[in-house]
Amino acid sequence: MSGQKRLTTKRSGLIAVLLIFLLPVLAFGEEEMTLNDAIRIGLQNNYNIRIARNSARVADGNKGLGTAAFLPSIDLSGGYQQASIDITSNSTASIGDNDAETWNSDISLNWTLFDGFRMFADKKRYNALAILGETQARNTIELSVVAVSRAYFDLVRQDRLLEVAGDARDISQTRLEKERVRNELGGASSTDLLNAQVAFNVDQSSFLTQELNIEIARENLNLLLGRDPAKPITVSQKIAVPELADDFESLLKKASERNSSLIVARQNKIVADQLIQSARASFMPRLSLNAGYNWSDQTTSPSLSVGDINTESSGTRVGLTLSINLFDGGRDKIGWRNARLEAKNKQLALADAQNQMAGTMQQAYETYILQKKLVVLEEQNVAAARQNMELHQDRYRLGAVGSIEFRDAQVSLIRAQTALIVARYQVRISRLVLQQLTGDIATDI
Repeated sequence: MSGQKRLTTKRSGLIAVLLIFLLPVLAFGEEEMTLNDAIRIGLQNNYNIRIARNSARVADGNKGLGTAAFLPSIDLSGGYQQASIDITSNSTASIGDNDAETWNSDISLNWTLFDGFRMFADKKRYNALAILGETQARNTIELSVVAVSRAYFDLVRQDRLLEVAGDARDISQTRLEKERVRNELGGASSTDLLNAQVAFNVDQSSFLTQELNIEIARENLNLLLGRDPAKPITVSQKIAVPELADDFESLLKKASERNSSLIVARQNKIVADQLIQSARASFMPRLSLNAGYNWSDQTTSPSLSVGDINTESSGTRVGLTLSINLFDGGRDKIGWRNARLEAKNKQLALADAQNQMAGTMQQAYETYILQKKLVVLEEQNVAAARQNMELHQDRYRLGAVGSIEFRDAQVSLIRAQTALIVARYQVRISRLVLQQLTGDIATDI
């Protein structure tokens, strides 16, 4: 029996040791997801980004010399033919029926030497389209990064607000229990107890509502990450706000050079300008070089001849072709006029994009500066409200203040803490908007 007891004791000790090591793992098995982690997952699973990247690869592959018709075209052909011919003739020179086999091959070259400079315009247009495709892909990635970042910071905000709501509920619960005891002992009125009950119910309702807000924020983030909406996520409890290293003029200059929307507008203008040159080329002559080599071998087997008749031939050809379109019903003129109008539209769109970007930059910068000041102000409010709350808690325990005054101090602290959390979220979003406008969004995480 003592051996059995020792064995049981050893097993219990082993289980206790395993629990000591496993409980922290079970408690913290879900690692905290950083913002970079969320962005990386979002970029990997976003279908629009995949499509945009493939489109950019297509545009980049089209910018070669061959696509713009700078290089010649070379065609090679070959053939074999077998024929059986029945001949009826009263000629003394007739060789009678015969069978024939023919082998032939031909290689030809066609090279456009001059086409009214259309090939040069097409080359520039394809280069511009490659840059356009790359920029559009970057713009898609930036939009995805911004969307994921907003959702991530919103979840952090909701988590912090839940913490505030939980603390408020706990304070109200302690107050309610105290008022209930005092009421039972005859030291508190029914009014104080009812006020404490109402305050607790309000805070409990706020806590439950905030739990729902967290679930919604978590589902929104999971959807952007391409994951199961119900998948749990643990995020950071802080919203870091990087400081601006540049003044407004430097930020505006950076935005004019790197803003993806502006780059798209510029590339659209370049593409439209090159289409004008391509349309103008239709009014100019076209000069082409033509060259080729032909080889043929024919073997004829006549029925009235002793042997086969073999015929082999080969030859080369070189020539120039000059052509010009004299009249096509006015289609070339219409195309050229439409290309000019399209270029004017793209110029107007570029000017509008520049104006819109400057205005948005001004608003975003001013909003960021103002919200930074609000964060400092809200931090001061929280410090004052917390100190006031601590004083009221001490005085409430001593019976120096009533339940209404205590509740007012508690509500002031809740409002100050909520305002600070919201202010930090808003200033971070403002900083994110400035990053997007200036092209500082990291797209290679």
